[in-house]
Amino acid sequence: MIEIERKFLVKSEAFKNEAFKQTRICQGYLNSNKDRAVRIRIKDDLGFITVKGKSSDNGLSRFEWEKEIPLHEAEALLQLCEMSVIDKIRYEVNVGSHIFEVDEFFGENTGLIVAEVELSSEDETYIKPDWLAKEVTGDVKYYNSQLSKQPFKLWK
Repeated sequence: MIEIERKFLVKSEAFKNEAFKQTRICQGYLNSNKDRAVRIRIKDDLGFITVKGKSSDNGLSRFEWEKEIPLHEAEALLQLCEMSVIDKIRYEVNVGSHIFEVDEFFGENTGLIVAEVELSSEDETYIKPDWLAKEVTGDVKYYNSQLSKQPFKLWK
């Protein structure tokens, strides 16, 4: 239940031609403090509740628990969420032996594209595709829970 991932900004839309899957995601947070986040998510027509713990000091790993819930329950819980709801399309891209999840944000976060790769250990090697830019692993402002409070459009 420990998630280990690295997060990057994306400098081009070349990943879209390489993607094998696209999913529309709508998500909000019932709780989003620094020690834990409780997320409600709708992926296409499936509902989920997720609990994430505090990130490690280097930002690479943290506890994550997720459970599928009925769509109507997820829709009802989204109405109780804090601040603004995140709207994005997730593209899944095979790169070597890993899958990069690339999130293109909309609404108040339009213009932001972030890629994540999940690893089995913090020192696992992986191939970096050409469309990756600066690594932002551990930079809290790129956490979805923070993007719902301080959207990308307010950064400029």
